[in-house]
Parts: sequence; structure tokens; C-alpha cells
Amino acid sequence: MCQVENRWNELADIKDELAARDWFRGTSGNLSIKVSDSPLQFLVTASGKDKRKRTKEDFILVDRQGQPIEETLLKPSAETIIHQAIYSKTDAGCCLHVHTVENNVISELFAGEGEVTFQGLELVKAFGLWGQNDKVTVPIIDNSADLSLLADDVMHVLKNDTKAILMRNHGITVWGRNGFEAKKYLEAFEFLFEYHLKLRSFQAIVS
Repeated sequence: MCQVENRWNELADIKDELAARDWFRGTSGNLSIKVSDSPLQFLVTASGKDKRKRTKEDFILVDRQGQPIEETLLKPSAETIIHQAIYSKTDAGCCLHVHTVENNVISELFAGEGEVTFQGLELVKAFGLWGQNDKVTVPIIDNSADLSLLADDVMHVLKNDTKAILMRNHGITVWGRNGFEAKKYLEAFEFLFEYHLKLRSFQAIVS
């Protein structure tokens, strides 16, 4: 089985798992996985597809500029440029972007701080953080209809230990060295977001 087919199946399996969680409402979200480093090529979701279904047209192989390698009538996700930015600045092998109620609310609550930090929770170990006081921080950037500006903002806030970025009221983009790691990080962040919102809700009731 060739490298493209291997990566295709890996990304399709991830898409199926995330779809089962109902994280692709209204065809939202986009996913990609790297196929080669030199030259940079990656599979990315085709625009406008129902990601709850698995078809032979789910992904498109694109180059460093986000252009299809082969002739096709399909269009790469409009946010392919953000995946390009992440692949160019990190060791990412897979990028996952989803819109959930929880990550949108968190991005709005903490937009003024420009980031949200989690500390003292067991699930930060998912990020390889094993110290008693270790913490994980997610930058929050403003959303923009101009995707080239949005990609520039992503590049601006990237640090060596950044594993995800929240776009205000737009969703989260998470990446890892491979598909397994990216999905693990995404699941962990969504748990942390849901935990914080439920805790905040309970505290408001008892106060």
C-alpha cells in the first residue's frame, strides 16, 4: 500500500471518529495529514463535503502552495492556508480543526486575555506534561474572513510548545507529529474546555 493510501486511510479513520462525536456540524471543520516533507505534500479535506460520510472524494492531495497535485473538480478546504502555515513552522504531521460549542464558548470567554491556560488537571498529561504544576496554554486569535490574515495571525502566535490555537468563535486547530497524537491532543483539549465550563456553571449555581 503506497504512502498516500496509508495516510488517506489514517485520516479517514480519524474523520470517522470525530464525526461520531458530532464535531462536524453543517460540514464545518477541516483535517489534513502530511504525506511527504520534501517536497511538502499533504492530504486535506475537500470543501463542502458531509464529513459524517466516507467517500473516495473526501480528501485532496495538495502541494506546498495548497494546490491540488492532480487535476480535479474538487476544491481543497478554504482553510488549507492555515494548515500550510502550521506545517511550515512546526513538526506537525497532522492538523485537525473542529467547531464545538465548548471551544467556541471558551474562545469568547478568554478572548480578552488572548489565551486560556489549564493547570492542576490530570489530563494535561496527554500533552507530555508530568510535573505537579505543569500547565498547557492555548493562544486565542481573532477570527477573520480574510484567511490569509488569519494564517498570518496563526504564524505570529506559534511557539515551540504550542499544540493548538483557538480562533474566536470559530473553533480550534490542533496538531501533532502524527494522526494519533493530533487526535489525542484534540480530545484532551475538548475535555478541558467542557470541564471548565461545567465547573464554572456549578460554581455560579452555588455562589
